[in-house]
Amino acid sequence: MNAPTYKPLTATPYKHNETYTEMLPANPELAKYIRCYWGSENPYLQKEEHTVAGIVIPDTCVDIIYNIDHTDNTISGGFCGINDASFYHNADRKYGHLISTFAIRFYAWGVYAFSQDSLRDTLNGYYDVQSRFMWLDRVLRRQLFEKHSMAERAAITEAAFLKRLDTAGKDSPAGGVLADSGISTFGKVRRNNTIDCAVTQILLHKGNVSAAQLARECFVSSRQLERLFHEYVGIAPKKLCNLVRYQCLWCELMSNPRFHVADAVYRYGYTDQSHLMREFKRYHTMNIGQAKKCAYDNAGNVGNIQYIYSGK
Repeated sequence: MNAPTYKPLTATPYKHNETYTEMLPANPELAKYIRCYWGSENPYLQKEEHTVAGIVIPDTCVDIIYNIDHTDNTISGGFCGINDASFYHNADRKYGHLISTFAIRFYAWGVYAFSQDSLRDTLNGYYDVQSRFMWLDRVLRRQLFEKHSMAERAAITEAAFLKRLDTAGKDSPAGGVLADSGISTFGKVRRNNTIDCAVTQILLHKGNVSAAQLARECFVSSRQLERLFHEYVGIAPKKLCNLVRYQCLWCELMSNPRFHVADAVYRYGYTDQSHLMREFKRYHTMNIGQAKKCAYDNAGNVGNIQYIYSGK
């Protein structure tokens, strides 16, 4: 999938401490599917201040999250589907336990390549990781206790994904493309040309495109496009357009010191300034000023802010 550069942000894009950090994929091929790895760089002792609830905004991504309790020798893995609304999350951990977190943040339209089941009805949902990624869970679960650093965990994860991609076309003697569907049946990964085409158009237009226009660009009916999006992304194409537009706006707010609302109204296709403000608050639960303050209040240091401004 060769889509335009798109790097969605969390509500606290500068956050970096012992409980949370992000790491970009090392392999360029995997960067098409994975936004980043995130979690704790190393195991840490759970303290009361670590349990403060944090806001999670719609970032057009989905996550596989592993929580490891090194004191109890337990591990839980979950899959978070794409969200279309913000929520506050407070991890339920035991004080005084040595714990760590390792998570994979996929682009919502990239995870289906590695999923063993449909993404239908996963909007705003949380599921056991084995329900769709049993093959990956078998690889990772037994090593997450042995590999403590995020770098080590990311390395074994990338090796698993690359092996999965490398088997495409080798394991299925009947491999090919199903007629009229655009669905590749090669190997162990799933690909859909229509989804790839539509997502590329959404990103090119920064979300400012109609579902009908997407269907025309991809040479399918609006009904078929809707069905494919629910199957492979878990959300309707129009809703994904709105979320991408919101994220493009949020990214510009965080990276452009000369940002002006009036210019953004035209650039992203909002009706007027009130429409832009209303849509932003709908997804972020706070206005632009409050959102930026929240982001800066959670900045680990000035270097983190400069990292975002560099466009990485």
